[in-house]
Amino acid sequence: MDHELLARLTFFLGTFIVVALIERRLPRRHPLPHRGQRWLNNLGLVVVNSVALRALFPTAAVGIALLTEQQNWGLLNQLELPYVLTVLLAVIALDFFIYLQHVLFHSIPLLWRLHMVHHADLDYDLTTGLRFHPIEIILSMVIKFGVITMIGAPALAVIIFEILLNSSAMFNHSNIRLPKRIDEKLRLAIVTPDFHRVHHSSRKTETNSNYGFCLSIWDRAFGTYRPQPSLGHDAMEIGLEQFRRSEELTLGKLLLLPFRATLGHYPINRER
Repeated sequence: MDHELLARLTFFLGTFIVVALIERRLPRRHPLPHRGQRWLNNLGLVVVNSVALRALFPTAAVGIALLTEQQNWGLLNQLELPYVLTVLLAVIALDFFIYLQHVLFHSIPLLWRLHMVHHADLDYDLTTGLRFHPIEIILSMVIKFGVITMIGAPALAVIIFEILLNSSAMFNHSNIRLPKRIDEKLRLAIVTPDFHRVHHSSRKTETNSNYGFCLSIWDRAFGTYRPQPSLGHDAMEIGLEQFRRSEELTLGKLLLLPFRATLGHYPINRER
């Protein structure tokens, strides 16, 4: 477990530094003013979430995976497959369930209240990919426990997936300008910054699209893929219509946001 934590922390810090440096060198959009305050708010949530998860779930998802392996629970533990294939299938399955969970948090008003914290960011960079309400993070971990147990994901698959999830969240939320040809090829397999930025548009039809975090296949397969924002990436408005002032989005107010904010018309099938 100590090696698992060290590996995740190493990949997290390495990815953060590399993506942050590339953002500075090759920005896709001009950053809004007061980026330092945004970063303090977003990274403050990272600290709160990390403390909450370690306090509530000391062994985290890897501990559940080890227990699942020991007890021979889950679908993959009932199949006689090569270990490498089992790990690969488990990682793909976990990514699929993250896609479904993401759609769920856009569909149920109570869950959308929590997820609004992520979407209320007025700008879009790698820290947006780390910006979640603590209750959403805790619920996500509980859901992940259930998925790991159901599919019988090996501990190695869970470690790989956790690293991929964190790294891809920072990459696909980054303010990096990829050449169009490279973006078109990459998005055939994975979620790119231009692919996911559409999801952070303030327009409802665009917010409710491009839910994938790592693999792009799920949006294509289930009809939630939107290639580009209607106004283009430079002109599109990031965030939610009901939150347009940075002073409403300080760390303390973000923690209270699910309990004080109006939902707007964003939840799926909800009209004004």
